[in-house]
Amino acid sequence: MNENKRSVQVGIFIFLGIVIFIVGVLFLGGQQKRFIKSIEVAAVFDDVGGLKVGNNVWFSGVKIGTVRAIHFYGKSQVEVSMNIEKEAQQYIHKDAEAAISSEGFIGNKIVVIGGGSPQIATVEDGDILRAKTVLGTDQIMETLQENNKNLLKITTDFKGLVSKIARGKGTVGAVLTDSLLAEEFRATVMHLQKAAQNAERLSGSLSSYAGKLQTKGTLANELVTDTSVFAGIRSSVAQLKKTATTAQEIAGKASEAVSKANAASNNFAAASEKLTRSDNAIGTLLNDPQAAADLKTTLKYLGTSSKKLDEDLEAAQHNFLLRGFFKKKAKREAKAAKDSLEQKTP
Repeated sequence: MNENKRSVQVGIFIFLGIVIFIVGVLFLGGQQKRFIKSIEVAAVFDDVGGLKVGNNVWFSGVKIGTVRAIHFYGKSQVEVSMNIEKEAQQYIHKDAEAAISSEGFIGNKIVVIGGGSPQIATVEDGDILRAKTVLGTDQIMETLQENNKNLLKITTDFKGLVSKIARGKGTVGAVLTDSLLAEEFRATVMHLQKAAQNAERLSGSLSSYAGKLQTKGTLANELVTDTSVFAGIRSSVAQLKKTATTAQEIAGKASEAVSKANAASNNFAAASEKLTRSDNAIGTLLNDPQAAADLKTTLKYLGTSSKKLDEDLEAAQHNFLLRGFFKKKAKREAKAAKDSLEQKTP
């Protein structure tokens, strides 16, 4: 009986072990998608960032497969083979991109696949997806470290700037620490307030004036509302413009006449000035007594010479050598005078 009881217990333990083993195999197989129909696709990356075989493959935040194998490709690249569920094949297209990411900020590495364009055909077994380069954790940490350095430098500079302002250095420091500037700023604000009050009073005055414009019977209201008054004012303004134009023309003509008179006066003054100088004939005759006396003597000599010339000519006429010439000339002149008289007589 004891041996049979021991055999039963051993059998139960063996059965439970087998059940646990089968459940574990099924569980692990389910996690690794071992018992689900799948296709194999691949992607070539420059850096997988610590990706391992068995890591998950996600699509739109849903696990659709696992990493099947990782091996080197070419000179420095890495090819990652993935098992993708058959049911997810219809959502993944040939132009889809695969990228290395992580589960959370510091979780396990995973492969994230984008869907691609709906008008492109879906992936097939053995296709190679395009790889998309994303910032890794190390690169993000390097960027954060660089940003921390820049932030530290900025805060240091800002601290120095605030310290200088507190000590009254620079324009801003002088404005903040100088009491005289503060008083001037306060006075400026008071002037601005007074200006605002004046503007408010001016606005009230304008409102009052606008109200008066609407009061019937006043000149301002008639100017605004009565078209006949406005037409009369327009006609008066037009006549004033014409009068001003005429006056301007008269003034222009008067100015021209004055200019001509000034020119004539200047010419007369110039002539008068020449008469007073001795650098011309008339001025010499008027101002130089010796020249006047010489002129008189010359005229006297000319008169005497003319008289003598007449006497010589008369004597030449009575000369026997020229007497015939002058007689013939006298006859010709007498005949010409007679012919002219006969032609004039009808």
